[in-house]
Amino acid sequence: MSVVPSNAALIGGLIDVCREAIAANADHLSELDRAIGDGDHGTNMRRGCEAVYAERSRLAGLPLPKAVEEIGLTLVMSVGGAAGPLYGTLLIEIGRQMAGLSEQAEFPRAFERAIGAVARRGRAQAGDKTLLDVLYPVHAEVVRRAGLAGIAEEAERAASLTFGMKAMRGRASFLGDRSIGHIDPGAKSCALLTAAICRFLEEQCLA
Repeated sequence: MSVVPSNAALIGGLIDVCREAIAANADHLSELDRAIGDGDHGTNMRRGCEAVYAERSRLAGLPLPKAVEEIGLTLVMSVGGAAGPLYGTLLIEIGRQMAGLSEQAEFPRAFERAIGAVARRGRAQAGDKTLLDVLYPVHAEVVRRAGLAGIAEEAERAASLTFGMKAMRGRASFLGDRSIGHIDPGAKSCALLTAAICRFLEEQCLA
């Protein structure tokens, strides 16, 4: 019989696993970024996760939609580079959209709107070698109601596909064809976070 964790346990647990995933992979993310960017994506993402963790107790006491929105605001303020505004926009919009949901079945549409907000913020689209190249496939899996393990696997697969893409946005775009042959660090961090969230939900909500 499945046991759904309390709101506080859910929020706190998600903050914990995302922090752990980034901390464990921060050096690798920065290594990926050194190849095509400023080399600080891992450092920036770790700083953002630590800023969120510092607010863990307060965030865990909020309704889930508000907590997600507040996490997004924290990331905007604490994560440098393009990642802060993009991840922040994603979570702020997800939180706001969730607040208006009348039932859980409406989440795919809310997620779609949030991804659209990220695309507009970054002036990017699928194939531009950004975190959108993970978000769009993940959304497709959510729409078809794939299992959590399948969503995590698709996120990792999508991130790996950026290896063969030419960067069209951000600092990496200045490299032109030389950006081909490198995994996009933003796509990789997005896949890591997606996988961490899916594992947590599968363990806690479906056990």
